[in-house]
Amino acid sequence: MSSEKLSIADGLRAAVPIALGYFPIAFSFGVAATRSGLGMVEATALSVIVFAGAAQFLAVALIASGVPVLVAAFTLVAMNVRHLLYGPVLMRRAGADASRASAWAWAFALTDEVFGAALGALARGRRFSEPFMVALGFSAYAAWVAGTVVGAWAGAGALDRWPALAGALGFMLSALFLALLLSMMQRRQIPLILAAGLGTVLGGWLGSSTLGLFAGMGAGALVGVLGSGWRDAA
Repeated sequence: MSSEKLSIADGLRAAVPIALGYFPIAFSFGVAATRSGLGMVEATALSVIVFAGAAQFLAVALIASGVPVLVAAFTLVAMNVRHLLYGPVLMRRAGADASRASAWAWAFALTDEVFGAALGALARGRRFSEPFMVALGFSAYAAWVAGTVVGAWAGAGALDRWPALAGALGFMLSALFLALLLSMMQRRQIPLILAAGLGTVLGGWLGSSTLGLFAGMGAGALVGVLGSGWRDAA
C-alpha cells in the first residue's frame, strides 16, 4: 500500500459524495426552520454554528414546541456527545502526522460522514494530513450552509407564487427522509427503531412531547446496548 500523504485534492474528491448528500438535507432543514417561525438569519446561524443535521432538526422542533432552553440544550448535547470521540480517534490513527496545536482547524467539521471518510482513507494506507482534513470537512460544511440558505429562502415565501411547486416540495421532503431511513435501516436495527418509536409515543401520551423525546432516546439506546451485548455473547 502507498504511504503517500493525503492531499487537498484528495480531500476535495472525498467531499463530493458527502456534499451531494448534505445539500438536499440542509435544504429541507432550511425550509422546516423558516416554516416553524425562524428567520433566514436564525436558520442559517444554526447551520453555521451547530453543523449537526439531526440536532438541528430537533432544535427546530423543540423551539417550536416551547421547550425550555436548558432542556433543549441538554437534549442537543446528549445527541452529539459522540463527536467528542472523533478527534482523539483520528489523532491516534494519524500518529506523528497530526498536531494537537492545529487540530482545532479541522476538528469543528468532524461529522459522522467526514469522520468515516477520513478513517476510510487511512485504512487504505494513506497518511494523515491536516490540509486533507480541512478540505474534506469544510467542503462538506460549505454544502450544508449553502443548502440551508437556499432552503430558508424557499421556505420564507419564495415559492408562494407557485403553490403546486410548494406542495410538491412538501411531498419530496417526506420522501427524502423516508428514503434516507430505509437506506440506513438493517434488520438488526428494527427492534431499536420500534423501541424508540414506542417510547416516544408513550412518553408523549403519558406526559409531554419533551418526555416523549427523552423516553424514545432512552428506549432506543437501551435496546441498542442490550442487542449489542447479546450479539457479543453469542
